[in-house]
Amino acid sequence: MPDTTINNHSKVALVTGAAKRIGAEIAQQLHAAGFNVIVHYNQSAAAAQELVDELNSERENSAAGLQADLNDHAQVLNLAQQSADQWQRLDLLVNNASSFYPTPIGEATHADWDNLINSNLKAPFFLAQALAPTLIKNHGCIINIADIYAQRPLRKHSIYSIAKAGNEMLTKSLAQELAPRVRVNGIAPGAILWPDDYYKKTEEQLSDENKEKMLAQIPLQQRGQVQDIARTILFLAKDAPYITGQIIVVDGGRTITI
Repeated sequence: MPDTTINNHSKVALVTGAAKRIGAEIAQQLHAAGFNVIVHYNQSAAAAQELVDELNSERENSAAGLQADLNDHAQVLNLAQQSADQWQRLDLLVNNASSFYPTPIGEATHADWDNLINSNLKAPFFLAQALAPTLIKNHGCIINIADIYAQRPLRKHSIYSIAKAGNEMLTKSLAQELAPRVRVNGIAPGAILWPDDYYKKTEEQLSDENKEKMLAQIPLQQRGQVQDIARTILFLAKDAPYITGQIIVVDGGRTITI
């Protein structure tokens, strides 16, 4: 059973895909800002537990880890229920979890479609729907992680680009339906972390030359940091009471050059 004896009046955030990378930074920044944090993970149990232990060492009973496969609808609904029950409230849903890999035309499979659509679009929708009652009660907030490729597709990534385009419309639709009690916004990151782990699996790892070419297209001439995304999450969650239905692009200006 969830332990609700401590910090049960703190605001609570659920961050999907929070064991590593951008998700972990989002969880850490929210925790530092006073939120209790639910760290969702799928396969990265060890990393998630390490993060939860770290956060709880800083503030007792302020973090919890919950496992769910976002390809499994029943597990998505169970994640929502467990999250709402953990501290008997939820104030912020950050839909960060995302599958990302190439699906060239002629090679894409039904499984690829399901995996990319589920993590980037279907699960965020059904998590939002299931958690809407508690978010409405607490005047909460939903923040979806979109992508600059929702507007301009990434070559060989058609399904991913389609899913992220849907994610942007999800943000706008939810903002309309859940107003005025729940604000819903999105963040579209540019080049933040190199996706080497994904490309190693497909023998298409980004070369140093390709990385330099990509950076040359960015007006600020540098790759963004995970902190840039986490700080934007904090801004939308805490300091933007009159912003809803918007997608904030965090890309160093890259979208104005392409």
